[in-house]
Amino acid sequence: MDFVLGLPRTKRGRDSIFAVVDHFSKMAHFIPCHKSDDASHIAELFFREILRLHGVPRTIVSDRDTKFLSYFWKFLWGKLGIRLLFSTTCHPQTDGQTEIVNCTLSAMLRAVLKKNLKLWEESLPHVEFAYNRAVHSTTKFCPFEIVYGFKPTAPIDLLPLPMQERVNFDASKRAEFVKNIHDRARANIEKMTKMYEKRTNKGRKKMLFEPGDLVWVHLRKDRFPEQRKSKLQPRADGPFKVLRKINDNAYEIDLPSTYGVSSSFNVADLSPFFGVEESRTTPFQEGEDDEDMPLEATQVTHKHVYDGPITRNRAKILQKEVNSLLA
Repeated sequence: MDFVLGLPRTKRGRDSIFAVVDHFSKMAHFIPCHKSDDASHIAELFFREILRLHGVPRTIVSDRDTKFLSYFWKFLWGKLGIRLLFSTTCHPQTDGQTEIVNCTLSAMLRAVLKKNLKLWEESLPHVEFAYNRAVHSTTKFCPFEIVYGFKPTAPIDLLPLPMQERVNFDASKRAEFVKNIHDRARANIEKMTKMYEKRTNKGRKKMLFEPGDLVWVHLRKDRFPEQRKSKLQPRADGPFKVLRKINDNAYEIDLPSTYGVSSSFNVADLSPFFGVEESRTTPFQEGEDDEDMPLEATQVTHKHVYDGPITRNRAKILQKEVNSLLA
């Protein structure tokens, strides 16, 4: 579930769309709402528009909107036995299902509305019907067909066309037909997922960390606006310790509270720390002071290690300088 915000205010005062998508069938429901609606009102919309049609879900994936992080929201779904899964901050790919649907929804509304932008609420039921009746590129079926076992009647179907053969199926064949649709849809989803995964991971090196590892943290501009006010400011900070492995793609980092952001990071924002600080002395000088080391090397080391955040680029430069001293 996700929200489409920033829409023109309609006659009923709605200015947002609450989008809910089923992960398997890809069926979507678009519910008009207000941007100011709190968690209790969103839960009421979910019960009225989704629960009565599809029952209680096992899991709900959403971003870290304040509505979804509120105590009411977590307590309500916890009592119903539903697991809440939240995307990593500033990583919308985690909730990519609704993000893609939101883009499609916006494109469909632009095509339907033309210049009558404030009529989007009246057009929403027709757009939802068209979306759920269209064949999905991943499942190779329309969402209606996966959920109900048949395509719904559209105005074009009211023309005198030959009746479909499956209308006369008996109950056992009907059940087998629906089951076959689900099996084929599942196979298509797995096939397309592997294809997308192979295409996305082409040339990408898999990075795994364990609790206790030291990592660099990439300072994304949208997540760390204070640390990225200038183009010349460092784009990374660290090293920080990995506290917990959420999964292969997300980790909890021991980030100082002064940053004021969530401590969970996607692996794309993390880089391994190779122990630059431990390389300040050679194995042959263990236990000795640094008075025999060249003055220039000492100055370079202290300058790079202690003067503010160490970026990945500065770490590489420092590593080369230390290696040249050890050669």
